[in-house]
Amino acid sequence: MTSLATQAAPELVSVNGVGPETAARLLAAVGDNPERLRSEAAFAHLCGVAPIPASSGRRDRHRLNRGGNRSANAALYRIVAVRMRHDPRTRDYIARRTAQGLQKKDIIRCLKRYVAREVFRALTCADIPRIDLAQAA
Repeated sequence: MTSLATQAAPELVSVNGVGPETAARLLAAVGDNPERLRSEAAFAHLCGVAPIPASSGRRDRHRLNRGGNRSANAALYRIVAVRMRHDPRTRDYIARRTAQGLQKKDIIRCLKRYVAREVFRALTCADIPRIDLAQAA
């Protein structure tokens, strides 16, 4: 799987926090034709990380879209979890947003949206070839 993911999208595997399994899940979510994703917002909707207003009247907030590809959403969460643990920029962001009064789930929502933007850029700059699994094995 490592060689297939690296061969298909080396830019994606080079993104901070993306391993071969995570890259394979995201590539499977995009499918054979990444051209159908017109924008990073469309990719975010596909992964289920597009923000949806969920205000109650007292508080103005957003939640993530519950639709979309759950496997891709889990892959984005895994990237965020790795970055929360190991990336100093992400840790600084978490400290800043916590000081502003955001809850951890809201911070993770924002981070997943940011990671979706970064992954979309990595996917669109790569010309994803079709890999025949029968020949690759």
